[in-house]
Amino acid sequence: MIPATLRLTLIIALVCYFIVILYFLKQKALNLKYTLLWLVAGAVMGVLVVMPDLLTRIIHIFGIQDNMNGLFIFAIGFMLMILLSLTSIASRQNRKLRTLTQELAILEKRVRDLEKKDME
Repeated sequence: MIPATLRLTLIIALVCYFIVILYFLKQKALNLKYTLLWLVAGAVMGVLVVMPDLLTRIIHIFGIQDNMNGLFIFAIGFMLMILLSLTSIASRQNRKLRTLTQELAILEKRVRDLEKKDME
């Protein structure tokens, strides 16, 4: 069971977390589709703060004996999912950037060729 003071502190921290995420969204520092990942993370944290026994039940279903070990395993797994998602986004952006660079080089070559024809 989580002490009331710790639970209150976690709830306040969670509210601050959501405020920061929504502030970044409003300032357009994050795109909506990427913000959803962080909002889901906050929702999961909120559920676990409100119902801490849920985490204990889930941990025991997986056969993990110690609650802290289970918490660390789930936290590491969740961070790996976020890292994989962000790596996927970075790879996609890298592909788009490469394509745009190639298209720009082709267009610049065409412009130079047209300018050369006009000068002749």
